[in-house]
Amino acid sequence: MFRIGKVQIENPVAAAPMAGVTGRAYRILAREHGCGLVCTEMISDQALIYGNPKTHTLLDRRGEQGPVSVQLFGSNVAYMAKAAEIVAGLGADIIDLNMGCPTPKIVRNGEGAALMQTPALAAAIVSAVAERVSCPVTVKMRKGWDENSVNAVAFAKLMVEAGAAAVTVHGRTRSQFYSGAADWDIIRQVREALSVPVIGNGDVTGPEEAARMLEETGCAAVMIGRASMGNPWIFSQVVQYLATGEMLPGPTPEMRRAAAVRHYELLAQTKGEQIANREMRKHLAWYTKGLRGAARLRGAINQGCSRDFFTRDFWALLQQP
Repeated sequence: MFRIGKVQIENPVAAAPMAGVTGRAYRILAREHGCGLVCTEMISDQALIYGNPKTHTLLDRRGEQGPVSVQLFGSNVAYMAKAAEIVAGLGADIIDLNMGCPTPKIVRNGEGAALMQTPALAAAIVSAVAERVSCPVTVKMRKGWDENSVNAVAFAKLMVEAGAAAVTVHGRTRSQFYSGAADWDIIRQVREALSVPVIGNGDVTGPEEAARMLEETGCAAVMIGRASMGNPWIFSQVVQYLATGEMLPGPTPEMRRAAAVRHYELLAQTKGEQIANREMRKHLAWYTKGLRGAARLRGAINQGCSRDFFTRDFWALLQQP
């Protein structure tokens, strides 16, 4: 258990914000499996301010248990402050500022990880947001832009001075994207330099890795990203292992089927069947990865799908000899 500002987090396990993945359906499943803190997909400040309908769908929190962090991205101080005010008014428990996304279309606008190259601007954004809202403000960042500009410690200190209540450190540079090994030592260095909680991110793929990160870095919590795609059970496994040392078994095929169907129903409830039919393709591929017939199923997914397919037919296809 730890706190971010006045928000109490029940265990040291957080879900990473991932574009196109961590929507309402994912978050509900993650929380049902014990995840202590979940986060929305990253939300554009300008799209939110100008009332983009798709952007407002990302803020749908019906049926969710808190705490939920809402992640914003942008590089304009005034826009970020206004966007933060909007999401705070809609009930965000925490506002997270994206300063770690490596995607070219994001960084070319000076947003995401590009802000690590402009620390004064990044600090101005944090300060403006923190002054505008009453909920805690956090920052998700990286080790640095590249190995020649590793500035995580100095950058994190500046963010806290500007008003950040916690920081999450992904132990890779922007130039690495998601390749190579995450540097957990930089997470330790940041944690030792700060008085606020530090969440470690990168290469946590199961309970043992989570425990090792906590031990080696001293961070307040671990953040799990890609390893949770189609695998909400990783949260209950990590929570149980950290609490008791017990290694829970992986999901049975039937458990995967049930979770995939529930994920589809939640997705359709949020975005409608037409969008759910399109977005569920990747989720179903993740849920069935490694099962007999999964390759055949992926071929069927790519040919187009329907509610019947995602709630019934896919399972029959998997069972075919």
